[in-house]
Amino acid sequence: MGTSIMVTSGKGGTGKTSLTAGVASCLAAMGQRVLCIDLDIGLRNLDLALGLTDRAVMDFSDVMERRCSLLGGAVEQPNIPGLYLLTAPLSPNQLDTADFCTLVDEAKDCFDFVFMDSPAGLGTGFQLAMAAADRAVLVSSIDPCALRDAQRAVSELTGEVEQLQLVMNRVCPKLISRLRTSIDHAMDEAGLPLLGVVPEDPTVTMAAARGVPLILSTYKGAAPAYLNISKRILGQRVPLLRIR
Repeated sequence: MGTSIMVTSGKGGTGKTSLTAGVASCLAAMGQRVLCIDLDIGLRNLDLALGLTDRAVMDFSDVMERRCSLLGGAVEQPNIPGLYLLTAPLSPNQLDTADFCTLVDEAKDCFDFVFMDSPAGLGTGFQLAMAAADRAVLVSSIDPCALRDAQRAVSELTGEVEQLQLVMNRVCPKLISRLRTSIDHAMDEAGLPLLGVVPEDPTVTMAAARGVPLILSTYKGAAPAYLNISKRILGQRVPLLRIR
């Protein structure tokens, strides 16, 4: 039986989708079978970060409504064996929570990890992911607005998902200095244990624009941070990436 992981954030712009793609890619590269489900209904873009633009024909609602099988709807990344995507519907149809949970349970029988990339905010995608999640990773940047919205997401998840962890993403030491804050302060604000720290890295955007998963593009910047987070998810003890 696999593990379902909800990746979420209180607000947009924290790099949640890039983190989902990066960590899922690393786990697959380490031999895990990983399914990513894009829950950003109508505004899906996880396919860009995974290098699967226009490859996904069916979406998760097609699987829920039995228009195709799970493995028939999921598309595999051709250069990272074991990494699959099940994309989001283009229109916000009525989606039954119980049916989605059934889909995720089926996926956990076929995959080691099921990553659910929920949209920012607390809407339909967030609620679906929360109902089906074994654990949740909350992604935040260092700015006060992101941390405030992260607190709101934490309040919704507490008691609903057993394990909650924080990733501080798009971290820039100069900005931390100017804001007179720290990662420890951000952890206190969010009220969650830290799973990882990821630096601000322009190559993340460049890789998505080229349609190439980041770990196939570089071994620097955010890529080693994604790898460290992946190892911690597998239960390995690895140090936090030092960001300078």
